[in-house]
Amino acid sequence: MTVSSILPDAETRTGTLPALSVVIPVHNEADNIRSLLDEICAALRGRLNFEIVAVDDVSTDATPAILAAARQQMPELRPLRHRRNAGQSMAVLSGVRAARAPVIVTLDGDGQNDPADIPALWDALMAAPDGGAGLLLAGHRVKRRDSQVKRLSSRIANGVRSRLLGDATPDTGCGLKMLHRDLFLRLPAFDHMHRFLPALVLRAGGAVRSVPVNHRPRGGGASHYGTWGRLKAGIVDLLGVIWLKRRWRDCGGLDPLD
Repeated sequence: MTVSSILPDAETRTGTLPALSVVIPVHNEADNIRSLLDEICAALRGRLNFEIVAVDDVSTDATPAILAAARQQMPELRPLRHRRNAGQSMAVLSGVRAARAPVIVTLDGDGQNDPADIPALWDALMAAPDGGAGLLLAGHRVKRRDSQVKRLSSRIANGVRSRLLGDATPDTGCGLKMLHRDLFLRLPAFDHMHRFLPALVLRAGGAVRSVPVNHRPRGGGASHYGTWGRLKAGIVDLLGVIWLKRRWRDCGGLDPLD
């Protein structure tokens, strides 16, 4: 998988290395992406140095053109584009790999995650021991703004996953998550990995904390996931993560030999 960039990095454009990289996977989100970018800038400008890494997963609508136009007005924005469609998890991974900041926050491109929650996540991570190294802050959509069918299927999936993986996370499907970039890059990469980040972080010896966040109705466009398609993929992925957990052995760290 390869990624093409249509913009120099944020450090070159702003002269300042960002402290936070906002990573957004997008696919056919022409109705939502510009307003989401505006909201991110409104939430973070004046608070900390940041960049926005928006990874377009080969959209067939006006999303690429909107991103290209937005970069002319947003020095923080770094739009990237996959050369081949690879899915949401790979778009997130591409964004994290391209990120310049030591801390990343991910959120979905459909506008249902609220950028106004990002400053509180940042404060919580920075207040944790060692600046949150080894900690994943996972958003918990306490009041879901989805259809009844989607809420029910998500509740069942979260319950089954939590019981089998022991990740003690009520809402792994929430796209709003914050962690250190090096922690993310230590995790095994595979399709749909974004739904299993809590279990993968725990497997790597880290910690997970769920944080209540706002959730909003989709502003426009259509969801990219069907209930049955999500269920089928979820079962296969769940079995794979169970296998990964069982095959992992923790050495506890390294000590020098005198």
